[in-house]
Amino acid sequence: MGETLRAILLVALIAAFATTAFLFLSWWMEPERRLRRAMKNALTGVPDMHAIAPAEGKAAALDLTNEQLAVLWNRGSIGLVFDFAEIEGAEVIVDRHVVGRVRRQLGRQDLDVLVEDAESVVLRLMFLDNQCPEFEISLWRATWSGDQGASGHSVQTVSGPRLTGSAGEGLRLARRWLAHIDAVLKA
Repeated sequence: MGETLRAILLVALIAAFATTAFLFLSWWMEPERRLRRAMKNALTGVPDMHAIAPAEGKAAALDLTNEQLAVLWNRGSIGLVFDFAEIEGAEVIVDRHVVGRVRRQLGRQDLDVLVEDAESVVLRLMFLDNQCPEFEISLWRATWSGDQGASGHSVQTVSGPRLTGSAGEGLRLARRWLAHIDAVLKA
C-alpha cells in the first residue's frame, strides 16, 4: 500500500509541475508580453510612445532620447529600427480614409472627424527606406479577423486584447503619434 501511495504522489507531483510549467510558458509567450519584450530588445532605451496590436502581432515604439523608432511584426520576431532622419511621416486612417497626416516636407494636416462608430483606426508610419517604405498598425478595430482564405473571406476570428477600448481612444492615441512625429520632423 505504501508503494501505491508513493506512486500516486509522484504522478500528482509530476502533473502539478507540468501544469505549472505550461501556465508559465503560456504567460511568457502571451502576444502582448512577447511584443513588449521584443520592443525592449529592439530599442536602446525605454520607449516614450508605443503602440501594440497583439492580434496583428505588430508593435511600434518611439524613443526620443536615443532618436529611434522601432517597428515590429510577425509577433515581434521581425523588426526594424529607424533613426529619426529616416522617418518620412505618418498618417492616421479611419475606416480606410486618411484623416490626418504629417510629412517631412509638407507639415501637418489634421481633419476633424467624429469616430464614435468607426470600424478601424490605423496608424501608417512612412520611412525613407526602399525595403520598408511604410508600416501600418491598428490602434482600434471593431472586429479582429485572422488569415484570409483563397476566396478572400476571413477563415478565423481572433479575439484578443485591443490597444484601446474605443475608436475615440484609438484616434486620440493616433493624434499623439502624429504630434510626436511632427515634433521629430521639425527638430
